[in-house]
Amino acid sequence: MEKNYLPVAVLLGAVVVGGLILLPHNGNPLVPQTALAAKLDELSKHGNSSCSASFMGSIDTMPDGTRLQGSCCSPMSIHRYTEQIDGLKKYQNIPEIPSDPYDIDSSLAKSMKSHYEDTLNPQEQQAYDYAMANSMEKGPCCCKCWRWYVYGGLAKLLIHKYHFTGQQVTEIWNLSDGCGGDDQHNH
Repeated sequence: MEKNYLPVAVLLGAVVVGGLILLPHNGNPLVPQTALAAKLDELSKHGNSSCSASFMGSIDTMPDGTRLQGSCCSPMSIHRYTEQIDGLKKYQNIPEIPSDPYDIDSSLAKSMKSHYEDTLNPQEQQAYDYAMANSMEKGPCCCKCWRWYVYGGLAKLLIHKYHFTGQQVTEIWNLSDGCGGDDQHNH
């Protein structure tokens, strides 16, 4: 009776192996991970991001299309980078939210930075204050570098235009932390 199962097992094995061979490469979960690792390697080695005042000042004069790339403080981590990219996909329909906190178009950075001085109404300010108190970095970034002003402006725009709550802004800031490393910094 056991011999009757052998042809079925062989057939099932052939179907599984055949299916794996015929799967397109984009169906392989390792392909996106490999591409993300390659991008992380590129950003890590060729990034231009800096916490300096001179870098922040240079953003306004950068030609549109220039990229602000890499981490500011610590080496990037593939584990954390993957979490960030995956988490930010939830907001892909909001064009003002960078999909990659380590690779931002200068025109978007300029636009978001310009919103930093926006005045919020008292209810909106409560949402902003909540994010300041509850984000991993206790603000848009660990220091008042370009990211502080870009992501601070982004928060004000999201609160005013899209009615984001403090919890939502906190999530954006946590997912967009550009300091590098495996976890929060909270300097």
